Amino acid sequence: MEFKNQANPAQENLQETKECYQRWRCYLVPELKFNLLAVLYVMMFSHAVAYDPLDPTGNITIKWDVMSWTADGYVAAVTMNNFQMYRGIMSPGWTLGWNWAKKEVIWTMVGSQTTEQGDCSKFKGSVPHCCKRNPTVVDLLPGVPYNQQFSNCCKGGVLSGWAQDPSGSVSAVGVAGTSNKTVKLPKNFTLLGPGPGYTCGPAKIVPSTVFLTTDRRRKTQALMTWNVTCTYSQFLASKNPSCCVSFSSFYNDSITPCPSCACGCQNKKNCIRSDSKLLHRAGINTPKKDNTPLLQCTHHMCPIRVHWHVKLNYKDYWRVKVAITNFNYRMNYTQWSLVAQHPNLNNVTQVFSFDYKPLVPYESINDTGMFYGMKYYNDLLMEAGPQGNVQSELLMQKNKDTFTFKNGWAFPRKVYFNGDECKLPPPDTYPFLPNSAYAKPVAISTLAASLFLLVLAIW
Repeated sequence: MEFKNQANPAQENLQETKECYQRWRCYLVPELKFNLLAVLYVMMFSHAVAYDPLDPTGNITIKWDVMSWTADGYVAAVTMNNFQMYRGIMSPGWTLGWNWAKKEVIWTMVGSQTTEQGDCSKFKGSVPHCCKRNPTVVDLLPGVPYNQQFSNCCKGGVLSGWAQDPSGSVSAVGVAGTSNKTVKLPKNFTLLGPGPGYTCGPAKIVPSTVFLTTDRRRKTQALMTWNVTCTYSQFLASKNPSCCVSFSSFYNDSITPCPSCACGCQNKKNCIRSDSKLLHRAGINTPKKDNTPLLQCTHHMCPIRVHWHVKLNYKDYWRVKVAITNFNYRMNYTQWSLVAQHPNLNNVTQVFSFDYKPLVPYESINDTGMFYGMKYYNDLLMEAGPQGNVQSELLMQKNKDTFTFKNGWAFPRKVYFNGDECKLPPPDTYPFLPNSAYAKPVAISTLAASLFLLVLAIW
């Protein structure tokens, strides 16, 4: 299996969606072009469809290339391409599964391995790597012997988002009809990364992949190629959000907290106070196999809180401080990412302590940016505790036509952490400007008196 970074072909068909976005800002007001069948489709399948207006073509594409035929089978290279802009796969990594169409077995594998061998008792002498009808494949850990490696393999199943680290959005394996007339496409592909949320479509035969030799002077071609596309749905991953957002500002002493039970309160009985003696027990920070969180007791009960603070106001610029806090005692977030949508992000002047990359899903609208940690400095968000936070500040030049501190304009419209949308507070609770900050209207009677005195002075 090989996970490579390549251009996403689905991006070539965005013109109609782009025009809709420009006219209507589709993320706020969907274009009213639905007929009855479309409405029924949304009602029936919206729970599984994974459309993200900030990353409309994001997906993970699995490419299966038949490289050569053998006496009783074939050798294949399987590649996983993460075309999601800001959603990666963290440790413990991806898990890929499928059902064989016939009675295929995997004789050998490099770059990854199956979790179970299955029943290979009918084989004498050489024993296959896996005899299960529905194999489950995982990536190898870094540092395995060279003869077990394959290009882009052995990352522990960790995949970066495409925009954050293109070279890290890839991982790989080699697998083993005797011809294109007898080979059957596997069925029922599943992808976990590391939890649920991904839905994979059927395998489809596509034009054969063309490869360059190591000296890049000759092209070779796969004998057969098929693709499987997997999309992510936050609803399928969890019925509750996994993060929340709080607000504060220099012009108001009040703090707008995360909404109560923003991420659900099902873990309320098992949470631990920050001063509990249980935190000193050995192994308290060890992750569980089922990724069950151990949360610090809070009113919002979220693993992650993002705090947006409007810090300073200059003549031509304004400054924001962003802090991300981890409340999960069992989870380190490797290669984390934060995405924010705000109309003034098109004028970011400087970002301190984070790396920053604008995300432009449509050419004329640049209101979304991705923040992520600097490598070897703060790209690891530690578990809950004194070190469980990262923070930065950003300086933005004011857009004089739209800039204002009124009506919560200075706060983001959407926030995503590791690809999942965070719960924002209700708009009517945002920090507001004090009355003195607004220009006081001049009474009509005062204006009339002033005009009368002016006329008398002229006469």
